[in-house]
Amino acid sequence: MTRLITYTEARDRLSWAGAVEALRQGHLAARPEIDDTFLGPADRTLLNRSCFIPGIGYGAKAVTVFDGNAARGLDTVQGAMLYFAPEDGQLKAIIESRLVTEIKTASDSVLGALLLARQESRHLLICGAGNVAASLIDAYTALFPGLERISLWNRTHDKARALASACEARGLDVVAVSDLETAAGSADIIASATMARTPFLRGEWIRAGTHVDLIGAFKADMREADDTLLQKARLFVDSRETTLGHIGELKIPLAAGVIAEADVLADFRDLLAGAPGREAESDITVFKNGGGAHLDLMIARYIAATAR
Repeated sequence: MTRLITYTEARDRLSWAGAVEALRQGHLAARPEIDDTFLGPADRTLLNRSCFIPGIGYGAKAVTVFDGNAARGLDTVQGAMLYFAPEDGQLKAIIESRLVTEIKTASDSVLGALLLARQESRHLLICGAGNVAASLIDAYTALFPGLERISLWNRTHDKARALASACEARGLDVVAVSDLETAAGSADIIASATMARTPFLRGEWIRAGTHVDLIGAFKADMREADDTLLQKARLFVDSRETTLGHIGELKIPLAAGVIAEADVLADFRDLLAGAPGREAESDITVFKNGGGAHLDLMIARYIAATAR
């Protein structure tokens, strides 16, 4: 029987720890088969992501990404995820894409941070003030209980203040900041989820030992970190297949010769198989959260099982 699973119905049944574990276990399974297609102009895109992982199942997510929707009072990303059972191909669930994307995106980043950030990290800086930023605050505070300070920066400071106020109303200590350089220079973890097309995080600001989690650049013309930051850091990705040739954060500096593919030291499969991540407390680590249909599938399976 096919279930329609909505955000409102299922969100409170899910946990960040459960979602991160679903990603961890999914990367210990067989390698996925993935296919992505992008249609339409850069600011009004239809994205289709499909995946098969033996033992986990089949998934297909179709979403539209309209940059101008925020001004219309609409979500930037809209669509649905189909989850098919691995043993017989039955359509088990149709899941609201907002739910899959929210849980997948933040869990992807937090798994990266758990593998790469310093365990004694105390100051988290979030760049961005949209839905992803809100879920990052929830996920990081759930799985990094030692955090003592959360700063929130956005180009439009009023939006940062509004999100900080909403977090405070839920008992979270979040402060909106306007000086990005100072905040970035004192942060232990920086998680950036913006719609930037030109780099705004500058390597000269970032102190030794910082972990930088880059989420926002998901298309070929988008970047958040400058060349200096990429060159001075140890670079990691969630998946080589879905990042190196597709996402501007890495594709642009690779094409310019600023970095080489060999500078991307490991992805999740490598790290979970024992590849070295952070080697010294003073290392700056940069993790590119590129997403991908395989992550959507792992999370869709978790949602379908948990919301049953």
